[in-house]
This record gives sequence, C-alpha cells and structure tokens, in this order.
Amino acid sequence: MAILPLDHGIFASSAVSGAAGAGYFGGGEVDAGDVTTVDRFLFADDSRTTLGTGLSSATDNLAGMASSVAGYFCGGYSSYSRVATVDRFLFSDDSRTTLGTGLSSGRSSPGAMASSVAGYVGGGYATTYVSTVDRFLFSDDSRTTLATGLSGNGYYMAGAASSVAGYFFGGYYDGVGRSTNVDRFLFSNDSRTTLGTGMSFTTSALMAFASPVAGYAGGGNDTATINRFLFSNDSRTTLSAVLSVVGEEMAGMASSLAGYAGGGWWSGGGGTRYTTVDRFLFSDDSKTTLSTGLSAATRKLAGMANLGA
Repeated sequence: MAILPLDHGIFASSAVSGAAGAGYFGGGEVDAGDVTTVDRFLFADDSRTTLGTGLSSATDNLAGMASSVAGYFCGGYSSYSRVATVDRFLFSDDSRTTLGTGLSSGRSSPGAMASSVAGYVGGGYATTYVSTVDRFLFSDDSRTTLATGLSGNGYYMAGAASSVAGYFFGGYYDGVGRSTNVDRFLFSNDSRTTLGTGMSFTTSALMAFASPVAGYAGGGNDTATINRFLFSNDSRTTLSAVLSVVGEEMAGMASSLAGYAGGGWWSGGGGTRYTTVDRFLFSDDSKTTLSTGLSAATRKLAGMANLGA
C-alpha cells in the first residue's frame, strides 16, 4: 500500500541511462509469515540488494513515503496488532531509526505520499476504518493530524504526489466497499478536494507511483489495469500496457524516469504470491519486467524511493 518520493513525489534487465537514486520495497508477507526485509533497487542498472538492517519488526500492510534525505515505512500489522510504528531509513547509508512519535493511532493498510517538505499517511484500519491523515514534517519528523482527513473512512488506498498536490487513489470505504475515489490534497494549505473523475474501475489494495507530470494507480482486486492522471488538469487515461500480475496487495515506487510495481498476489489459484517487478518507462508508458525481482515472493508490502544521485 506506497512514492516521490513514494509515491513520488515518485527490467527487462536493462536500465535507462540517467536514472539516479534507488527504490525500496519493504515488509510484507511471504509464505512463512511477515518479514522485516527491505529490498533496494539501484535505478542506474535496476540491480537489487537486500539491506542488512530491515524493518524494526516483521510487518505487513504498511505504507511507504520519502523525502529527499530519508524514506519512511509507516504503520501496518505486526505481531497480531495494528501498529503506529514509523521506521526511517537514511539514504546516505541506509541506516534505520524508529521515530519517537509514530502515527496518531496504530493502523494497518493506510496509503502514503509526500511533498518536498512533508509526508502524509492517510486512512487505514484501526479498530474500525478511519479517515485520518497524519502529516510528518521532514525537517524534524514532527507529526500533526490534518483537520480535514479523507472524504470517507477507508483503507487499502494508494498514494502518489506531484510537486503541488498529493493524491489518494481507490480504497475500500465503510458503507461503500471498493471505490473509484481519488482525494487530492493541495500542499500549499492541505485542503482536500475529490476529483470529479475518479478511477475507471472500483479497486482497493492497489499500488501507485508518480512521474514528474502524472500519477499512476492500478492493480488491486484481481485486475492489471493502470490509470494515469495528468497533474496539469487531473484528466484520466488508461494505459495500454498492464501489470504482469493480475492481482492485489503490491507496492509502487518511482525514479524520475520510470515507475515500478512490485510483488502482490492473486487471490485465486491458491493465493499465489509474486516476486515480479514491472517497470513503466514514463517517456512512452511502455512496460518491461525486471529479470531480477524481489528477493522473495511477497504481498502486503510497501514502496518508496530516493530520487537523489
């Protein structure tokens, strides 16, 4: 759920020249249970390494976001409890600290996205569905909670952002079920609007990422479709290229040149989990699939990215 920063903003085995930084997929559930694993993909060549220090606890259904300095994995489900934990990974050396102040409540399956100055974690399931949006100021990691939250109580949405506004796509909302909803938060004042044209299909447990000019959201609930929202006017188109995995509970992240969708599972066929990482080139929205995927077949994971050199 995860960007961008994560949800940015944000393999075929060949990389695109000029891509800087690295993307991270963290946590999730493998066949043996929840994991602390954090896989790192170097954008220069799409090679994968696994961090020696993973999450502070084995966690699934978490969310990811990032500043220019550090990435954050937020909330989730760990040791049979919904947690407020926020782990912070410093990009300069991939070291991990855990914020003294986590989310305002323990919750699983939130969405997350970030501006250049703050990260936002929205929705999730606590003891019930919530509309809460917590905001973390990157300069000191302090947390505030927006007076205006999401347009409904829900979870399993995905987040992505432009330089001007952040978006929460889809989700499962109390009293509604799977949704086409897209909530937009203007970073200048954190005001919320809901797009008149939402997603072209109802979905939850989806992934999202962003290029400098558009947000992408897709997958979830046994679909491979991806919608593209142009940031200049919030108009929606649907990619001709689709995800390799027809499924849900995958994660997204992006470089400045391409978006990545990793992991997930198909709820039919015995609940198959995947190591698949698809790469979408922003110049033409074409898809390739990395020859090296995740280090283990994983669902309920999160993604975020370092766009720096």
